[in-house]
Amino acid sequence: MKMSVGVDLRKTQFTVCCLSEDRRVQESGIYPTTDHGYRAFIMKMSNWDKECYEVTAAVESTGNTRYFRNRLLKAGIEVRIVNNLKFKVVNESVKKSDKHDSRTLAEFLGKDMSPESILCSQESEDIRRILKSRPILVKALVSLKNQVHGLLLGYGIESRRGQLQSRKDRQRILTGLADHRSYGNAAQAAQPLLGSIDQIASEAKALERVLSDLVSEDEDVALLQTIPGVGLTTVATIRAYTNGINRYESDKKYSAHAGLVPWVQNSNKTIRYGHITKRGPVELRTAFVQMVMGVLRLQNKTDGYWVMSKHRAMKEHKGIGKSIITTARKMSTIVYAILKTRQPFDPLRMLPEPKYVEMSKVSRCYALVV
Repeated sequence: MKMSVGVDLRKTQFTVCCLSEDRRVQESGIYPTTDHGYRAFIMKMSNWDKECYEVTAAVESTGNTRYFRNRLLKAGIEVRIVNNLKFKVVNESVKKSDKHDSRTLAEFLGKDMSPESILCSQESEDIRRILKSRPILVKALVSLKNQVHGLLLGYGIESRRGQLQSRKDRQRILTGLADHRSYGNAAQAAQPLLGSIDQIASEAKALERVLSDLVSEDEDVALLQTIPGVGLTTVATIRAYTNGINRYESDKKYSAHAGLVPWVQNSNKTIRYGHITKRGPVELRTAFVQMVMGVLRLQNKTDGYWVMSKHRAMKEHKGIGKSIITTARKMSTIVYAILKTRQPFDPLRMLPEPKYVEMSKVSRCYALVV
């Protein structure tokens, strides 16, 4: 006998509905998200297991789903994570309550129709947390630096863009403000801002060191770092949000996971293509765009790559934005090939095929003759 358990997990409590194979509610209740609540719920599920029920729980993906899943797995209870984007039955229900949602989760689990979502590994989760903290610090740094630039401009001092980059330059500005009486209380106003910049910059560097130590022995990171123009943050982002390349059957599936493939509407004899889906993690999609920008910056090395030639050709007709997104999709296929074959980046494979080079030479000569 199977026991399907639907769990509507919230921040302070979770609602449970247990359905048997004949769709009868065997048990329902509300438990707090405390150690006592988890133990009481696991004890109930263990009792069903002792009565020869095969217990399986279904829970939607939320912020505390990983902790909930780990607690149940330690007790030997199977847990399925439901994909919120594909499970519209709960989100668009006209009767929206925790009790009704848990019942719906249990019913679809019993019919084996619940769309499953795969949680990333703990290593990937740790990298993601660090990567999400870094932009917060960077954003705060940019805001503080803009405040200092505006303060200096108010006192008639024109500052350059990278003048606040190093601690020595910031101290030089502060000393100059304090030495000139014509600047009034500019030094007192700038001192806390510059001090905050020093503190946040040191914390950002410490976070980068933690990230570097965390991925120092990762094989995927080492392989992706062979791509020219790609930094550690970009590589670590791709590794964390890929979470195992063998999950994807092809490079197209991987590009679709990143949300870099276009919408397709195929009806009767009409086929229409739209903008990219943007269905995957925005962090992964941004990392591929950053990868393209890094490759573009190293034009002395990458100018002969076929992806760069296609980028330039598309840029003339479609514009810079669409050409970068298209190139990002092509870079995702290259990343897929590197991780799948476990071979480092090979610059020779990025050169155009001889037959295409010969064809381009012939077309150029024909154009000159005409």
